[in-house]
Amino acid sequence: MKKSILLFLFVCLFGLSAVLCQTVNDIKIEEISVEYMQIIGTAKLFSTKVTVELDFGKEPSFWATTGMQVKDELGKPVVFKSMIDALNFFGRYGYDLVSSDAITASNQIIYHYLLKKHKG
Repeated sequence: MKKSILLFLFVCLFGLSAVLCQTVNDIKIEEISVEYMQIIGTAKLFSTKVTVELDFGKEPSFWATTGMQVKDELGKPVVFKSMIDALNFFGRYGYDLVSSDAITASNQIIYHYLLKKHKG
């Protein structure tokens, strides 16, 4: 009896995790269908890790408290190992790098990468 309950819970949790995905402003990343987007990476203090926000021409929802950050299955902001990690992530969704720029503001590096969805 206990084994069947555990199996049932495992199947439910596995199925639930397959349904949940990474989102931006409650939009699944694979459902973002724009030709261009900008990713803005903010470096974490004393680290190479970055938090990324997107600009793809959509206003953040009224209820959004963290802007246009990429969020994981649990709704927490995704922290990328580096901007290259973020580029590889968006490359899996069909985006290529067009241009990049980095600025320093208040002793913090902010990266701006323009991406274009490749056709085909």
